[in-house]
Parts: sequence; structure tokens; C-alpha cells
Amino acid sequence: MNYYCWPYPVVVLTGVLLYGPPGCGKTLIAKATAKETGFRFINLQPSTLTDKWYGESQKLAAAVFSLAVKLQPSIIFIDEIDSFLRSRSSSDHEATAMMKAQFMSLWDGLDTDHHCQVIIMGATNRPQDLDSAILRRMPTRFHINLPSDRQREDILRLILMNEKVDTSVDLKLVAKETEGFSGSDLRETCRDAALLCVRDFVHNQSTSSEEDDPIRPICQSDLQTSINKMKRSKAANIHGVLVHAALD
Repeated sequence: MNYYCWPYPVVVLTGVLLYGPPGCGKTLIAKATAKETGFRFINLQPSTLTDKWYGESQKLAAAVFSLAVKLQPSIIFIDEIDSFLRSRSSSDHEATAMMKAQFMSLWDGLDTDHHCQVIIMGATNRPQDLDSAILRRMPTRFHINLPSDRQREDILRLILMNEKVDTSVDLKLVAKETEGFSGSDLRETCRDAALLCVRDFVHNQSTSSEEDDPIRPICQSDLQTSINKMKRSKAANIHGVLVHAALD
């Protein structure tokens, strides 16, 4: 079957948008979707489509869609899609406006082939910044929210699966203490807790003559210390955002 129509290839049928707070696994969901469905995964970086020569960006966009059609079934994934396909305005650079228009033209296709199995997936934590024309092309949208108590417990158990953890650690209590944490926040919390054990090991080695003293397992106090540190960090970030917004 011929998938080409002059001068550009026939492209996609639909688009999917994953949106929600940062660190909640939107990119991992896209990769898992491609693996479970057997689709080829094309991780498209906006920098791939930028070129200093006039007209080259449009050719690069056409090349991406051509590759996706050749590898179909395939998924073209655009992380932080709001930075690439944000709302258009009269102040946009001519080359950027032309590249966006070309991308959307290829997205719609010149002569849509209903047997073409190419899907565009985008991930963002700022869906309000997307152009309305892009949102129209992404009728299927999924809100990826922050994990619940049960989900946080499962994430913690998965992260700590290959670590030495004290038997007294109560992951249910840790999950309750981490209300409002994203998956990446939980990972960083567990990493900090593990580093506390390493710091104690290094300190003991420098003050003790015993060289075979093993690294102690992660205990409840380590996790609590890391949780408090993460909460202070998140509170400082929120305060900085509010101050910046007030100054603007």
C-alpha cells in the first residue's frame, strides 16, 4: 500500500494528551502504552525540528511524519508539548509560525488514510498554554493526578524493593505523611533516606577501627527526616512562586 501523497506523507488519525502535575509519570505512561500495544515509540524533541536555514524546519517536520508512517504502528511523543505548540500570536517569529502550521498540516494529512496507525501523544502540566487548534487535534485527554495514599504506598514499596529496609518501617504511615507528593518526590525522598545510611556508614568508618561494618538498613526515622526535608523544599518553592507572581 502506498502511504505517500505528494509532497508529504499521509499522517495520523488522532491525538492523545496527558496532562497533570509534574512528576506523576506522564512520560512513563506514554512509554508503557507503546510497549503494551506494540507501537514504535518516537520521542520527538522540539530542538530536532529547529534549523538556522529558512525552510529546513518544515522539511524536518515532514521527515518525522514520514519516518512514523514507515515504522507504523507508531507513536510520536512530545514531552512538554506546551513549549513547542503553545498558543500562536502575532509576535511569533515567522519561522516558528511556519513550523507550527506545517506540523498541524501534516497532522491532519492531505488525504487521510484510515489504515494509517500513527498516533501523536503529548504531555504537559500547562494545558491552558496549548493552542486551541492543537487541543482540537487531541480529542482524547487524560488527567494524570497526584497519587493517592494506596498508590503512594505501592510506589514506595516498588522504589524500596531492592534496598535494605528495616522490618519496623511502616510504609502505610509513610504514605500518609507524604500527602501531596508526586512519584518523583517519593523517589527523591527514598534516595535521601538511603544517603543518610551511607553518611552514617562513612562517619562510622572514620571514627571506628572496624572495616567490615555494613551499611545499616533504612529505618523509619530516615524516611521521616527525608519527608520533612522534602516538605520544606516544596514550601520554599511555593513561596518563591508566590513572591514572583506578586512582583509581576
